[in-house]
Amino acid sequence: MAIITGGSRGVGRGIALRLAADGAPVAVNYRRDVEAADEVVKEIAAAGGTAVAYQAAIDDESAVAAMVESVRRDLGPVGIVVSNAGSASRGSDVAGTPEEEFLSLMRVHAFGPIGLIKAVLPDLRAADRGDIVMISSNSVAFAPVRSAPYTMAKAAMETCVLTLAREERRHGIRANIVAPGLVATEMGRRLVRTGGKTIEDLDATYPFGRVCRPEDVAGAVAYLVSADGSYVTGQRLLVDGGGPDVPLF
Repeated sequence: MAIITGGSRGVGRGIALRLAADGAPVAVNYRRDVEAADEVVKEIAAAGGTAVAYQAAIDDESAVAAMVESVRRDLGPVGIVVSNAGSASRGSDVAGTPEEEFLSLMRVHAFGPIGLIKAVLPDLRAADRGDIVMISSNSVAFAPVRSAPYTMAKAAMETCVLTLAREERRHGIRANIVAPGLVATEMGRRLVRTGGKTIEDLDATYPFGRVCRPEDVAGAVAYLVSADGSYVTGQRLLVDGGGPDVPLF
């Protein structure tokens, strides 16, 4: 079975629907939007799959631990963990960003996911195969301005995942990173609006005539956790159409 953090909306929702369609029971984690999480569960159930929604903020250690115990009780041992939950920077430059914002983003994008992975490692190690997939961002490679807390936290977690790939390989665990560019989600639309545009405005200027969709990211995750991806670990898979030919916004 699979845990997808931030699984109620956007990229996480797309991943939950895809893994459920491929036959995995899915734990749909959410922080606040219970209605959205319930809708994902209902959609999966209507298609013949199995899913349960679980509330827990990824940066709340006790809530995450309680969620893992509930997931085991309801759905069985964890075989796949997809770290997707996250939040964006507030858009300040480094000089104007308070320390607490750096710490907050590190808790959400690095320390919280590490705690979740540690909580489910016994399950992953006991299984014939376990998979860890981190949803990162192509922005880590070029460090855009006014986003240091976000890119720093994502970079820290990427380093952890690549380390896990080497440490846990002997236990049959694969650990990989999926790094999309701008995705047509609620968060993506908010980011674009700050530049005075819409996702639709950008579609024609992006590779293959469109901005990345959640289904594109979900397909990459599905490959990595499938039998076809059984010999793939320690990799960073970009899902950005080769990168935009123009500035992002």
